[in-house]
Amino acid sequence: MDYRDRVYWADKADALAIEHRLFIAGEYQEARGGESFTRINPATEQPLAEVSRAQQADVDAAVVVARLSFESGVWSEAGPSRRKAVLLRLAELMDEHREELALLETLDTGKPIRHSLRDDIPGAARAIRWYAEAVDKVYGEIAPTDPRALALISREPIGVVAAIVPWNFPLLLACWKLGPALAAGNSVILKPSEKSPLTAIRLGALAREAGLPDGVLNVLPGLGHEAGKALALHQDVDCLTFTGSTGVGRLLMEYAGQSNMKRVWLEAGGKSANLVFADCPSLARAAKASAAGIFYNQGQVCIAGTRLLVEESIKDAFMAELKKAAEAFKPMDPLDPESVMGTLIDADHHGSVCRYISEGLDQGAVLSLDGRGQNGNFMGPTVLEQVNPHMRVAQEEIFGPVLAVTTFTDEEEAVRLANDSKYGLGAGVWTSDLRRAHRLARKLKAGSVFINNYNDGDMTVPFGGVKQSGNGRDKSLHALEKFTELKTTWLALD
Repeated sequence: MDYRDRVYWADKADALAIEHRLFIAGEYQEARGGESFTRINPATEQPLAEVSRAQQADVDAAVVVARLSFESGVWSEAGPSRRKAVLLRLAELMDEHREELALLETLDTGKPIRHSLRDDIPGAARAIRWYAEAVDKVYGEIAPTDPRALALISREPIGVVAAIVPWNFPLLLACWKLGPALAAGNSVILKPSEKSPLTAIRLGALAREAGLPDGVLNVLPGLGHEAGKALALHQDVDCLTFTGSTGVGRLLMEYAGQSNMKRVWLEAGGKSANLVFADCPSLARAAKASAAGIFYNQGQVCIAGTRLLVEESIKDAFMAELKKAAEAFKPMDPLDPESVMGTLIDADHHGSVCRYISEGLDQGAVLSLDGRGQNGNFMGPTVLEQVNPHMRVAQEEIFGPVLAVTTFTDEEEAVRLANDSKYGLGAGVWTSDLRRAHRLARKLKAGSVFINNYNDGDMTVPFGGVKQSGNGRDKSLHALEKFTELKTTWLALD
């Protein structure tokens, strides 16, 4: 892949025309209240755009439009081959506009342009394409009944879906939800994070160009406590799908209960454990994967391997390899294609991460790698050793490039430490013992367990968590279950 050079991306950024308006009924429009919010480039701390601020009136308008489009059948009753063709065209357009979308993502979030161009945008297009290809290959069922009856089990689109997505992988995670929701025939209102709305806004025009009927996809940039809350409380939203913090997830469930008991699907926080045993097949390989598992995307990854549990007998040797691997992650200008580490999302979040580090040190953790002291919102790899499992840095989601290291002496202790968390999104196990790998895969309370890798996977496997990491699954055919209703049709044949 040609990543160009920094001058290319800087010139392209200077010439970029950023769309800032809401997208409702196939058209861009200003917010009805006339208000806006400022998007700041986290790398330069300079304004990017004044973005229209959706509020209650805009949510009401978008829901009406979405409901009308759904009930009209223009999309919900379109044949699978029609939906497939439109979504495939949308994926093609995303690929064609990959540089523009990647640049928007990098300017908006501070992530390296290399990652936006290589991972985020192709991954988002891949998700749309995968569900486009899947939609005409999903069949209903016939139940085993008495011969005097015929029982058909079918799936139907649920209706109006509100998708609220976070700022760490804005377009990618949006498309993990849009792919199955649209493929199933729903109408969708997408509410991107106010910290990263730009690619979602641009996606509206690409969807229109692809042939998606007006009103089937609407995009509402706005604040979570305004637009997000309004969607969650709305009586005519049938389903709410969300990726973000556990705290906000709880609120959304409350709002659903206060309104129409809409379906709520949550992919929430994580504090994933990465277990390295003495019989690890390669310390260097495990260290490299562990470093990427916490420092990639500046540690702003829900499934990041934030807790390193390493067997006591190999701790010193493994930590030496880990620090060597961490050297590859140097904070640099996100528009430089050589950069593999950009900025944290904003100054408030940077301050929060720094406070966690300071508190960990106050509670007795030892700082063996310090990523603080960078300019602005930049922060490098940070490693805290001798972390007690009851410290906040071991229990709470920091969402930054901060690794908490704890040792164990045997398998039983490793499992106990790993499961000592309110979260259950992911876990990693490094071992040469196949029997141990299978034992731990069963015992670890996590939605995904990675054996001799960390966070590998593709669109064919489900992604999600247990405990307070949420419910339901993104990716794979299982995601279609979230956006459809089962219907039984019983025919008497006598």
